Amino acid sequence: MVVYSRAMAPADHPTYDHILVEADDAIVTITMNWPQRRNALSLDHMNELISAFSAVSRSDAAGVILAGNGPVFSSGHDFSDMAGADLGFMRDLLATCSELMQLIQEVPQVVIAQVHGLATAAGCQLVASADLAVAAESAGFAAPGGKSGWFCHTPMVAIGRAVARKQAMEMALTGDTIDAATALRWGLVNRVVPDEVVAASTRELLSRATRGSRLSKAMGKQTFYTQIDLDLPAAYRYATEVMAAASQTYDGQENMAAFIGKRHPEWKHR
Repeated sequence: MVVYSRAMAPADHPTYDHILVEADDAIVTITMNWPQRRNALSLDHMNELISAFSAVSRSDAAGVILAGNGPVFSSGHDFSDMAGADLGFMRDLLATCSELMQLIQEVPQVVIAQVHGLATAAGCQLVASADLAVAAESAGFAAPGGKSGWFCHTPMVAIGRAVARKQAMEMALTGDTIDAATALRWGLVNRVVPDEVVAASTRELLSRATRGSRLSKAMGKQTFYTQIDLDLPAAYRYATEVMAAASQTYDGQENMAAFIGKRHPEWKHR
């Protein structure tokens, strides 16, 4: 699958104004490409991201890199979209944002955020929603509503599930920016690396996270996000049933046969 920006697109491919989508082997890179607006998440921008992630979910890609062009990863919602908007529009806008964040966790592929510069409000929500995240040393993360007049209610849904409660409340209540090293300590990102190697480090982690059966990985991702919010007995019941069912798939059986036979498995991803 190859998808293009509007400037690059042949007539028979989807086109986008705010993002670039590139396929390289089994990896798809979705790049927010609105640097003049700090990759703000306008309604149109979010709908394009939803379209791109939906297209990838139907492909045989193994993983997705979410990145941003320009000096900022994403500044969050576009206030020019919202100033003076009525309640109905705001509900639709925030519902679209929630749809995007949930879609990132629902697609069968591993999604990794490649973060440089600032990721604030809904931009930080994108990082928290991704399965994995690699941050450049220059990166900063904030839920700035705590020091203004519009609290970051929806960004904290994702951030509060990625970091410990006290750290989440510190971000939410102070609105202060935390640096990349703090984000690593708090569990918001997996790696912090020099800016010049953030792309290579992101791809290296993703290559390890996409090894093995894609079917097994997709089932594992879905199971993790489902069980993590259940109480312990319910989580074990759910995970037990899924793991038992997974043992009956071709790749599940191949995993066991290859181990017993001391050979490399041949995955069919089904």
